[in-house]
Amino acid sequence: MKSLVSILTTGLLSVWAWAAQPVNVNSANADEIATALKGVGMSKAEAIVSYRDKNGQFKHIDELVNVKGIGIRTVDINREYILLDDSKLAAGK
Repeated sequence: MKSLVSILTTGLLSVWAWAAQPVNVNSANADEIATALKGVGMSKAEAIVSYRDKNGQFKHIDELVNVKGIGIRTVDINREYILLDDSKLAAGK
């Protein structure tokens, strides 16, 4: 039983660590965004891409709250994983 719990825990941590990769919300496609951000499924990721296409690139991470379905809590949970360009984490801006 201990080994089963250990295997399950290791597997869950591996999946979580894999999913928690920084993503550039100004260039990534919906699949990449949905995979990288916690609490952001495909429909929210598609809304992010659609908003970006209509309004231009995000200049600040907090602009994501303007996307339908994305609240400040979602932004805060993912702040360290959201990039606005390919070189800097948005949380540092």
